[in-house]
Amino acid sequence: MIKLPFADRIEAGKLLAAELAARKLGTNVIVLALPRGGVPVGFEVAKALHAPLDVVVVRKIGVPWQPELAMGAIAGNSVQVLSQDIIRSLRIPQREIDAAVAKERLEVERREKLYRSGRAALKLHGQTVLLVDDGLATGSTMLVAARYVRALKPARTIIAVPVGAFEACELLKKEADELVCLATPRYFMAVGEWFEDFRQVDDAEVQRLLEENRSEVTAHTALVR
Repeated sequence: MIKLPFADRIEAGKLLAAELAARKLGTNVIVLALPRGGVPVGFEVAKALHAPLDVVVVRKIGVPWQPELAMGAIAGNSVQVLSQDIIRSLRIPQREIDAAVAKERLEVERREKLYRSGRAALKLHGQTVLLVDDGLATGSTMLVAARYVRALKPARTIIAVPVGAFEACELLKKEADELVCLATPRYFMAVGEWFEDFRQVDDAEVQRLLEENRSEVTAHTALVR
């Protein structure tokens, strides 16, 4: 039984890794974490499974005159989800939608290059992909990430999080082959309330963990040959 709150993302990642390791997922596993908060969790999962770690960057598309209000989200260069209800109710012109999408596409590309230090994204076709975040509140970000991943034709997609709202988990079960969530507290306001330490993760930490994972995977591969 999982005891909440988690001490931090590292503890949550180790507990999630133990659950996933028990499922014997095979060797063709790739861990994809949602930056920034999902990366420390994903790092622990990847470490336990001796799997490569990469990121999938999802960006909110804000209403032009009210950026904090999302009218959609985007991942990679191929998947976007728009809220037609918000667009219709606010009468947002198509030219402004197109401009906002183009802006966020550029930011997705910038962040992916930054986090990977210019390396190409890992190939997902035919692989078992673990989509990892530090938690699910509404599930909207993970929804876009899952659709992006599925478009790249993996053999299997598994969404894995330490904690999530029941409604979000139910929504996302339909977007993956499997969903693994260690805890679904009855009263869920925000992901951060289920961690004692929920400090912000910065870009430098994301880069460091990705680089450390690359070194560990290289060393493990050499050892088992």
